[in-house]
Amino acid sequence: MIFEQIPVGGDRNFAYLVGDRPGGSAFAVDPSYSPRRVFDLARERNLTIRAILCTHDHPDHTNGNEELRALTGADVRIHPSASGQRAKGVADGEVFRVGDLEVRAIHTPGHTPDSVCFLVGGKLLSGDTLFVGKVGGTGTGDDARAEYESLHEKLLVLTDETEVWPGHDYGVRPSSTIGDERRTNPFLLQPDFASFVALKKNWLQYKKEHGIK
Repeated sequence: MIFEQIPVGGDRNFAYLVGDRPGGSAFAVDPSYSPRRVFDLARERNLTIRAILCTHDHPDHTNGNEELRALTGADVRIHPSASGQRAKGVADGEVFRVGDLEVRAIHTPGHTPDSVCFLVGGKLLSGDTLFVGKVGGTGTGDDARAEYESLHEKLLVLTDETEVWPGHDYGVRPSSTIGDERRTNPFLLQPDFASFVALKKNWLQYKKEHGIK
């Protein structure tokens, strides 16, 4: 498998290019701000982009979709609860193929109702659901509850070895593993939902006290 994490600008956004083999097929994830860079990298790797996958319908993750679609003719895939996107739906638990790659979609509402993570070859493309040492931004009501359930019921059931590749370069390094996040992420260490929300409410103070940037 060919796997490229691509800094594309914005608020330290990452796009991804994942291919099955040299000369084969690939998909792009969240090719925002620099879709041409993603396209050019695919050509350098002798890959044909067959699909454009969206982790959620926020402009900083979708603003490159139309340009990359025009360059490649690839379908855009996003959760059907997203609005305003000219795309094919992708359902929770759906498994689809891009060339020789098998990709599983995991619906993880919370940061947005349409948030989706994609699992391929032991790598979790976690969008804005799970970062290194942090989780996606929400309020403190139903959206926080949905995120808490998504994290614990959808992501923490994955193996410790599963690699985590987030949608932004937040945290101390650009990637992690489920095991590392399980052991060190302060949000995942909270014993219950009330504590999880309390940490969200007091995150700025927590960061200051613990020297987190």
